[in-house]
Amino acid sequence: AIIFTTAFDEYAIKAFEAHAIDYLLKPFSQERFDKAIEKWKDQQPNITRPNTEALLETAAQSPLQSDRVVVKNGSKIKIIPVADIFYLEAADEYVKIHTAEGYFLKKKTMNFFERSLPAKQFARGHRSYIVNVQEITRIEPYEKDNYVAIIKSGAQVPVSRAGYIKLREVLGL
Repeated sequence: AIIFTTAFDEYAIKAFEAHAIDYLLKPFSQERFDKAIEKWKDQQPNITRPNTEALLETAAQSPLQSDRVVVKNGSKIKIIPVADIFYLEAADEYVKIHTAEGYFLKKKTMNFFERSLPAKQFARGHRSYIVNVQEITRIEPYEKDNYVAIIKSGAQVPVSRAGYIKLREVLGL
């Protein structure tokens, strides 16, 4: 369904040949625009219109639908396979996704990632950290009642007492 808006009247015939609903010649009034929209609505009686905002909200809150995370990196879009993630770290309103290439920021919550990432592969070892258990080489005591997970890259990921129990379950210990 197309409504053309243009300053050139010579294309009107071609527009209607292309099954345009209307052809608005600039400048046009609000009343003329409203009539074109009504004409469009009249031709759409059986089409149910989804609530776009509700769909976007649902998509934003739903778990990851694949084995990758998509982040915006400057003007580029970066696709990170879940298997490439070493660990995630809370950073205010963002989550730092640590990989071999460095870290990338995603405006989501730790709870979102905890629900979304594969439970057999990722565990929340601390309120501010989720670790890829396949990257862990060892877990060592660190300070009172806390631990640190050493991952293959050499990074040390803090683990709380409760997180240690959770990690042991996931690791099958």
